Amino acid sequence: MLEILRPGVQTSVQDRGRHGLRHLGIARSGALDMPALYRANCLVGNSPEAAGLEIVLGPVSLRLGRDAWLALSGADFHPALDGQPIGTGWRTPAKAGQILTLSGCEYGMRTYLAIDGGLAVPEALGACATDLQAGFGGFQGRALQAGDCLPLGAPHPLSGQPGCRSPDWTPLLRALPGPDYASFSPSAQAAFWQRQWTVTPQSNRMGMRLRGTPLLRRQPIELLSHAVLPGVVQVPPDGQPIVLMADAQTTGGYPCIASVIQADQWKLAQARPGARLRFVPCTTSEARQALRQQVQAGLRLQRMLAQG
Repeated sequence: MLEILRPGVQTSVQDRGRHGLRHLGIARSGALDMPALYRANCLVGNSPEAAGLEIVLGPVSLRLGRDAWLALSGADFHPALDGQPIGTGWRTPAKAGQILTLSGCEYGMRTYLAIDGGLAVPEALGACATDLQAGFGGFQGRALQAGDCLPLGAPHPLSGQPGCRSPDWTPLLRALPGPDYASFSPSAQAAFWQRQWTVTPQSNRMGMRLRGTPLLRRQPIELLSHAVLPGVVQVPPDGQPIVLMADAQTTGGYPCIASVIQADQWKLAQARPGARLRFVPCTTSEARQALRQQVQAGLRLQRMLAQG
């Protein structure tokens, strides 16, 4: 078991999420910083599909119920085992009964904990991810609380303590013009690309709410609800954009001015309230190439660790 002693601001069980169910109104959910969870799972020999913990800010304390290998990836929460500092981005051995503490981070927003064997919570609709809005999946469909005990999968025979470096975070988000881009005024289009946008405290796993120059449309025409995906930038009537995240609804009626490319969506997961972001124009071919490069980097890490 993994016992939650102190859960922090929001700690939840997440994996790669649910795919192919949006036509049924089921959100993807899953890790907001997917590459970080992937790296953590690779370091402890897990399948990329294994469930881990998504930890927001801190402080957090966890007690291990068996000998284990663990890895953290994402923001550096200054982790320690029984008070002894350990590294983020490294495979670390731990003994049964030891307490992992995460004091919090100076930069970034989320870190991901993987333990060899993964978290053995039951699947719901093909994934272990917690859908906090719908209240299912993960552990009882909610954020973790003090006293919760999560079952662990079978341990892996591992040796050595390899590590890997996380990519550098930048405030630049590559984006594609959305289907309603042309309905915005020329000044709104220019402001979207040229102005900075501030992440507001109202942001969550459903959407990142941004504040800046209001984006006005040429004419206030009502839209029918239509399908939306994580990364879509919606603009409600107040003109302040919302970037949809993993727990977002599957349909919406706000105009879509753009869509953040998949390879850059992890940056949103690490953007704290008050962070200033910029959107950068991108082509479809550039978006595909960026995703290929991200996937290839993950596969290289997996092969390197498998070879010892």
